[in-house]
Amino acid sequence: MLTDTAVPIVVAPMAGGISSPALVAGAVDAGAFAFLPAGYLSADALRGQIEQTRGLVGKPFGVNIFVPNSKSSADTAGYRQSLSGEEERYGVAAGEAGWDDDDYAAKIDAVVDLRVPVVSFTFGLPGVEDVRRLKENGTQVVVTVTTPAEAEAAAERGADVLCVQGAAAGGHRGVFEDNSALPGGGPLYDLLPALRLIGARTGLPLVAAGGLSHGGDVAAVLAAGAVAAQLGTAFLRCTEAGTSAVHRDLIADGTRETTLTRSFTGRPARGLVNRFIAEHADAPSAYPDLHHVTKPLRAAALRAGDPEAMSLWMGQAYSRAEEAPVAAVLHMLMAQARTAAAALTGRLGI
Repeated sequence: MLTDTAVPIVVAPMAGGISSPALVAGAVDAGAFAFLPAGYLSADALRGQIEQTRGLVGKPFGVNIFVPNSKSSADTAGYRQSLSGEEERYGVAAGEAGWDDDDYAAKIDAVVDLRVPVVSFTFGLPGVEDVRRLKENGTQVVVTVTTPAEAEAAAERGADVLCVQGAAAGGHRGVFEDNSALPGGGPLYDLLPALRLIGARTGLPLVAAGGLSHGGDVAAVLAAGAVAAQLGTAFLRCTEAGTSAVHRDLIADGTRETTLTRSFTGRPARGLVNRFIAEHADAPSAYPDLHHVTKPLRAAALRAGDPEAMSLWMGQAYSRAEEAPVAAVLHMLMAQARTAAAALTGRLGI
């Protein structure tokens, strides 16, 4: 399954329609592994996407589920009021703040009922009973971790594989608890040190994620002990991805910096710097409350083709992303990885 695919690359679950069934199926058909994102979908919609993907490819793929966060006590009303200028600019009202569990329990039921072979979790630990049900179903359980302490907790909970997320990763940080005093919600480990520390503490198979954009990066994390490399940003421009035209154009331009922000969702995430992030840098730690508050504004900005109020999630090396079918991108990455491996063995005199 995840740890023994012909191509040691995982296409990350990118929520919001980017990791489409076509992208997942194309990656799996090319010999890699890929995850469907369950985040922001209803359980019924997730079931439909699983069935749609199975109609496109007969090989195994995974599903990623967001673990519900604790309810925040932060002042979301004040933040919503600070968005009055955005409401006027885009002609829509901001949404109402509110906590929800992203249909978590129903999604667990869905992946159990449909016997999904690999299920990964982000933002925390799955429940003890959830792990038991999945394992009794023959499902491989993966947990995203950002620190050695989180890794140890995931191992104790029964994770089969850990996805180690480094600081350069695009999109949301996988921290279990968002420390509002820290820009990244917790300690920011570079990927290689994280792999070394977590590997020594747990002994579990590790998937390396965060800022990987080239086949040489894949070879590097495999040499560091990972069983596979997980890339997301590298596939944003793939023809099968659901990435918007505005998002694609900014990747191709490649001139903006990335930063960590809570401005859009109340949880630290890495994306391209834009006006909204600069003007609303004081966003509280309140996820998913702020996600619901800013969602109408982000949608209006997308409709207007205005990148200055869109959440443009991507990793630090985003400008490396190529416009091509996912199979072609995977082929390119593997060719680069083999070249890097050959150079390494030559340099080491092997």
